[in-house]
Amino acid sequence: MDGQHHSSMNRQNPSGVNGTNGINGTGINGHSEPAQAHPGSMSLEIQALCGPLLNYKRMSNTNTANPIWHGSVLVVATPGPARPGLTLRYVGPVASSGMTNGQSQRKPSFVDPNSPTGNTPTTAKPRNFKGERLYEDRRGTFWRFSIELPLQEEESRWQYALPGFRRVKDGKTTEASTKEFVVPAASESMRIMFHSCNGFSVGTDEDAWSGCALWNDVLRRHEQNPIHVMIGGGDQIYNDQIRIEGPLKEWCDMLDPVKKEKHPFGEPFREACDEYYFHNYVKWYGIEPFASANGCIPQINVWDDHDIIDGFGSYKDTFMKAAVFKGIGSIAYKYYMLFQHHVPPPLSTFTTDAPSTMNPQDARPDPVQIQNSYVMKEKEEDPSYVFGRTPGPYIEERSRSLCCQLGANILFAGIDARTERTRHKINYDETYDILFNRVSRELEASRGRIKHFILLLGVPIAYPRLQWLENILQSPLVGAVRFANKRFGVANGLFNTFDGGVDLLDDLDDHYTAHQHKHERKQLIHRLQTLSRNHSVRITILGGDVHLAAFGRFYSNPAMQIAPENDPRFITNIVSSAITNHPPPAAVANLLARRNKIHHLDRETDETLLNLFDKDPSAGHAGVKPKSANANHCTMPSRNYALLSLSSPHPSAPLQPNGVNAPNGTTAHEHHLGTREVAPLHNKSQIQHHRFSRKPGNPREALHPGEGSCGTTHAAAAGEARTGLAGQWGLDVCYRVEIDNGDRRGATMGYGLSIPGLEIRHQAFQGHLGGDGTVDGEGRR
Repeated sequence: MDGQHHSSMNRQNPSGVNGTNGINGTGINGHSEPAQAHPGSMSLEIQALCGPLLNYKRMSNTNTANPIWHGSVLVVATPGPARPGLTLRYVGPVASSGMTNGQSQRKPSFVDPNSPTGNTPTTAKPRNFKGERLYEDRRGTFWRFSIELPLQEEESRWQYALPGFRRVKDGKTTEASTKEFVVPAASESMRIMFHSCNGFSVGTDEDAWSGCALWNDVLRRHEQNPIHVMIGGGDQIYNDQIRIEGPLKEWCDMLDPVKKEKHPFGEPFREACDEYYFHNYVKWYGIEPFASANGCIPQINVWDDHDIIDGFGSYKDTFMKAAVFKGIGSIAYKYYMLFQHHVPPPLSTFTTDAPSTMNPQDARPDPVQIQNSYVMKEKEEDPSYVFGRTPGPYIEERSRSLCCQLGANILFAGIDARTERTRHKINYDETYDILFNRVSRELEASRGRIKHFILLLGVPIAYPRLQWLENILQSPLVGAVRFANKRFGVANGLFNTFDGGVDLLDDLDDHYTAHQHKHERKQLIHRLQTLSRNHSVRITILGGDVHLAAFGRFYSNPAMQIAPENDPRFITNIVSSAITNHPPPAAVANLLARRNKIHHLDRETDETLLNLFDKDPSAGHAGVKPKSANANHCTMPSRNYALLSLSSPHPSAPLQPNGVNAPNGTTAHEHHLGTREVAPLHNKSQIQHHRFSRKPGNPREALHPGEGSCGTTHAAAAGEARTGLAGQWGLDVCYRVEIDNGDRRGATMGYGLSIPGLEIRHQAFQGHLGGDGTVDGEGRR
């Protein structure tokens, strides 16, 4: 491999597509954009390699009676001269009587606020959208169709078609079928599905785990109760195999870390790695049933390390700055932009053969990479993106976080926690400032309509501490084992093939609870508490990565006698991982459960995991092994995903206030949650005669009515109907947990709970919540 990747004399021009070469949207050989074909024309035939992939982008006109939904569809196809089109058609309300194969039998009544008739119901006419060529090289063309539609008074079903697209698989050619998706009513919020870790680690027996079987369950749930958006919390694809069977293997097999760090990343090496990422994306995004979900459920994604390569960002700085690792990060970013965000990539990626690509201040592209490729120049970035100001240290691009509304009353933000990540810092301070300023502006502009803020971090933030394990893995004893590994091959599985560090240490360094991230973690929680208090908005955090299901909560010290319904410090962390990758051994989950202590973020804020899992998913299924010990009720080592929706059936008709105002330090009266006997609250009259309480001194059990009877007997466990248990603005949460990994149907068991909305009561919560998390006149200082 030496000498073949660093000489500029070895840079060969790959064969391209004649007549379609160009940069910035214009052909460098005098050729311009492909000719437009009419969307209804059947003379156009394009072979689809991957897709369609449906993305949700944002809403506009959010504070009006006529909000607009914005999204995009991506198809990767063989290169060709004509531009395809997409046809979008309104099908009708989901609640229509007489549904056959998902098709409404009632004549649809449609309101288009932009039509001459205004808000008068009319017959919907199909709309055509032109394809935009994002990127093209000799392997394929990335077509984006930017679509928009007006939300209706009722939850509605829409259908899109891609005339002329053909798919070739196993030697058979089929027409790319039409797809349907569902959007919420204009006055409603979205039903959300959250997942992470959608792939397999190196060495996993994929057949033993039935492939990506849980996506079958996702599609079943979607058919029963349509999902409006699915949020990918990171690791939507695993690219780690590049170091085992791909072009990175020879480099990884080098024993000298100095040679690794100094090894060049020349054009042939870069081209081979680019080829791997392209084909791995096409392969994975074409695997069923994941591929079907991609076409009918709008998605939004934020990446994590496996979207690049295992542990990227958490190895030592000198190694992360090695040319090969910077090159890998640059290529992974390119395809993350294309496949997961539907935006054009940078003009060229990092290579040591083109000095301009090694300097983020130099805007000149690599002439070899652009010679046989086309990159569209985006006229303007989508408003849903929140960009960092400074490029990342290893992927020299600005971070790309997300901020958008998920229907009428939920605001979502996803932090790009990988582009800026180092071993000692997850995001730059200025990036937090930019994101929090954006979120605050959105909340202010909503004039109180937004009641719930969902923040995606990727990695859990309310999670058991593993400081003791970090200390062991960094002890001198491990240094002696590392020496024996280098000399004699002892304990090969303990050390990674990159920088020779302990393989598990990069995972621990990723966690917000790692010792080097504790200050950043504390600052983030304090800022969220202040945001919650200032805008009277409930905050829920999504986190994945750890291959377990769990539910963490921050809350005011019970001595302060603040009910969760009135507590801006009550911030929950839905931990759902993995939807496809295998879970850790039961012993690891049980160990984490034993480490589930009552931690003190500060004098006013405590945190712990909820004892959510009342029984093992294997219960009642002969021949299925238990997932964890009987005593473990807080960490579930089985594949899973989560469903979220507003708890109230309709914002204009609440069942009850934002929960029952029972201080979280009271003692038991009528019901004892240790036996899970709290009855559901169905109407306001019941609240006057029903008093919630919990066992004193055990915040691992329920803190409010929505957590009462949590688990399989909770009303939200089925994930089908809204419970009303968390009031008008609370969330119902359903974890779907795999029963048997040998079942290719992906059957799951449901575990439910509800998160109350926030209703600040100044008589119960006085003073000012400061940026340091203290409350004047109320704290324990």
